[in-house]
Amino acid sequence: MNKLAVVALGGNALLRDDQAGTIDEQEQNTTDTLENLVFLIREGYDLVITHGNGPQVGNILMRNDAGEDVYAIPQMPLDICVADSQGGIGYMIERMLRNVLHKHGIRREVVTLVTMSLVREDDPAFRNPSKRVGKTYSREQSGRIAAEKGWIFKQVRKREGGFRRVVPSPEPIGIINEKVVQTLTRQGTIVVAAGGGGVPVYRDSEGRIRPSEAVVDKDLASALLGARIGADEFYILTDVPFVYLYYNTPEQEAREFLNYTDAVSLLKQGMFGEGSMAPKIRACLSFIENGGEKSVITEAFKLEDKSYGTKITMEYDQ
Repeated sequence: MNKLAVVALGGNALLRDDQAGTIDEQEQNTTDTLENLVFLIREGYDLVITHGNGPQVGNILMRNDAGEDVYAIPQMPLDICVADSQGGIGYMIERMLRNVLHKHGIRREVVTLVTMSLVREDDPAFRNPSKRVGKTYSREQSGRIAAEKGWIFKQVRKREGGFRRVVPSPEPIGIINEKVVQTLTRQGTIVVAAGGGGVPVYRDSEGRIRPSEAVVDKDLASALLGARIGADEFYILTDVPFVYLYYNTPEQEAREFLNYTDAVSLLKQGMFGEGSMAPKIRACLSFIENGGEKSVITEAFKLEDKSYGTKITMEYDQ
């Protein structure tokens, strides 16, 4: 049986911070990133591609706001916005990947699945919304919207007077169509799934699937999907070539290899930033805990160069 890898594309793989976000820019970024997956495909890997959606779903939410304010178009709930972004980004990745495969003379099928992530209705995250979504409002605007819609706002750091909506980010406990993903990948199809962490849903007391006004961490959902389908390796493509200790200080130190125990210890010491690397480390550890062989965090354009990237395994594997 071929090795199976889950590759999570970070936001920078689709859209750079210094870009306007045009579709031409996103398609070029996506193509450049997907070129780096060709070597995995040539080595015979079965492949699942997941992706972030932060900038894109943020834009959808802002269009929601503008449409309601200017044209009285009813707002769509957050789960629909996440699904919209999954469909749009998945289509873009699938089309660009088909073109990359055609360029390299590789015959593989590609399919995009709009994916739901199962969460607990009573997850503690629902009592402490923390994930910022949508645009920044003034204190007056946020107060008015909170009164009208019951949304919760928190002040944006480093931007006095600015407030953004916050929503819960519950832990994923299952991927609704994980068996479909597993079947397709083992048949050789490259599957794009769990975009933006998946659309968060829960099962009610009668077993029906209900939407959650929340967002799921993309890397945690990707790691869970990888574990559930029996993936061997899990890759998080981001904007740095290694995981660093003492990041952005004179003592900064790149770590090419981490075993599970050391990574857990460093995480508890607060060595990784909560707004950046810590969630990625947790996702990598979760994948290893649940039977995965290896997790790798690396720069999107250095995936093929095995001298780059931090490799996390249960034991040191150098």
